[in-house]
Amino acid sequence: MPKWGLSMQEGTIVEWLAAEGSTITQGDEIVEIETEKVNNTYEAPCSGLLRRHVAPADRTVPVGGLIGVVAPANVSESEIDAFVARFEAAFVPEAAEEDSPTPRAIEVDGRAINYLDTGTGDELPLLLLHGLCADLESWMFNQPAIAHGRRVIALDLPGHGASSKDVGSGDIAFFASVIARFLDGLGITRAHLAGHSLGGAVSIALALAHPDRVASLGLIAPAGLGADINGGFLADLIAAEKRRGARLALSQLVHDPDLVSRDMIEKFLRYKRTDGVPEALAVIADASFDGDRQLNVFADRLGEITAPILCIWGEQDRVIPPSHADKLPAGAKIHRLENTGHLPHMENAAQVSALLATHATESERKLT
Repeated sequence: MPKWGLSMQEGTIVEWLAAEGSTITQGDEIVEIETEKVNNTYEAPCSGLLRRHVAPADRTVPVGGLIGVVAPANVSESEIDAFVARFEAAFVPEAAEEDSPTPRAIEVDGRAINYLDTGTGDELPLLLLHGLCADLESWMFNQPAIAHGRRVIALDLPGHGASSKDVGSGDIAFFASVIARFLDGLGITRAHLAGHSLGGAVSIALALAHPDRVASLGLIAPAGLGADINGGFLADLIAAEKRRGARLALSQLVHDPDLVSRDMIEKFLRYKRTDGVPEALAVIADASFDGDRQLNVFADRLGEITAPILCIWGEQDRVIPPSHADKLPAGAKIHRLENTGHLPHMENAAQVSALLATHATESERKLT
């Protein structure tokens, strides 16, 4: 059972996507797993013959527990039985780590900004900026994977998560100014930025306003590249107050609606019912959208960006057209992911994490 996110302790098998006896290749999606945060598919960590489903559908298994066995065809069933018995006899579920990083807050212009600071190293830090109605936990699959030899910081934008619900003017320039002051507060003069959707537009705005502070841009289905957008989805997302409306709205974010878990819906509804959130979202919507049009578009200024750009987009994005990536300047690295919607960093976590980590490293080498 993989560990997705710092707080994950167990997962439930939803469905095996690879049958017993099938040949799998490293990176293949082989099983769907539900956690307390979200449903996701697990990619094969190795290639070989999938001999056994140790954990069937609906079985809950602690992190690190055995869910399947890959072995050559010449390994007998009795040998597999013995291996499973030895593993389960010796396996001890990991205890919750008391020293695991926990979010903390810093004051920025009178607003509390909640953030999770992980990883260490000599390389420049990477700052992760989430999308509308999300929070720092939307990076739960990516932050631990990237924080090996690099400091990685995820934060809750104003109006989101545990940060202040005061969103000022609510436009992209406001959020960019808050991020600049946030970096000041942490003593960070230069960083890599990775932003999803709204966070992508904020990253672009910061790169334009403070080019000397942005070492690279990782844009994941970013807002701000073109005017057209699915305004109906945004209206549904902001208006959703009950489970059915929340499920319908959240399902538009992903290619496979089954990835939207019950806990994901409940968490979203708790957020929507938090004091100050409806008002904050209304301000952001008024400042950023007009029906099916984005109001904060940087198309005429993209050529001014000096930081190396990586753009990742799901081919089946129903929120922002993937064709917006074509507006990026020559030299931008563009990756379009098949069978992926508006949440590539959650739907294809391993691939996106690897792309972001590699982009930051390569961009930093060019700086030196």
